[in-house]
Amino acid sequence: MTEKSFADNFDANYAEIREKINLSAEKSGRTAEDVILLAATKTVSADKINYAIEKGISYIGENRVQELLSKDDDINKSAHRHFIGHLQTNKVKDIVPRVEMIESVDSLRLATAIGKEAVKCGKTMDILLEINIGGEESKSGFSANEIENALEEITKIEGICVKGIMSIPPVCVNREKQREYFTQLHKIFVDISRKKLDNSNIIYLSMGMSQDYDLAIECGANIVRIGTSLFGARNYF
Repeated sequence: MTEKSFADNFDANYAEIREKINLSAEKSGRTAEDVILLAATKTVSADKINYAIEKGISYIGENRVQELLSKDDDINKSAHRHFIGHLQTNKVKDIVPRVEMIESVDSLRLATAIGKEAVKCGKTMDILLEINIGGEESKSGFSANEIENALEEITKIEGICVKGIMSIPPVCVNREKQREYFTQLHKIFVDISRKKLDNSNIIYLSMGMSQDYDLAIECGANIVRIGTSLFGARNYF
C-alpha cells in the first residue's frame, strides 16, 4: 500500500468510525465526546501512527512490550498512551514509565508489581481491571464473581489508581448474545463505581473492538479499542 493510499483509506475509515461512534453514543443517551476512541496500533508503523495523531487520534494503545519499546521514541508524544495487551510482571519496569494507563491488569500479583514500579518512578499508575466475562480458558482476567474482592485488595496498593474495567468478550455471531455480555459488564461497572475506595476513581468501561464497538457503546462503553477498522488488515509478524 502506498503512503497516499494509506492516507486515503485511513481518512475514510476514521470518518466512518467517528460517525458510527456518534450514532451509537446517541442511542445510549450520550454524545461522541463521552467516548474515547483508542487506536490499537499493534503492527502499525510509527509514521502511520503519527499520521493518525495528526488527523485527530488522541489515544493510542499497544499490545506488545517489545513493539512499544521499538516505536516509542518515534511516536508523537502528544497522544495519550495506554498498554492494552497481556503484561508479564518482569516487563512492568519497561511499561510503567512510558504509558498513562495499563488496561489489562489481570491479577493481584501484576497490580502489586505495577504499584512498586510506579512508586520507584514517583508516579501513580492508572489501571483498569481485566474481566474474563466469558470464563474462557484462553483468556486471562478476573471472573465476574471475583471482581469486587479483587478491587478491594488492589485498591490497597500504593502507587496505583483503579480507573475502571476492561474486557474482551467471546466472539459471538449472534449480536444479541454479544449484547448480553456487554450489558453484564456495564452492570458490573455501575456496581463497582458506587464503591468509594482509596486509590480508585471508577470512570472507564473499556470494551468493544473493530467488529463490535458500536454495540459496546450502545451498552455503555466509554473506551473502544479499534485497530483493523481504522488502519486496515494487519500484517502480523
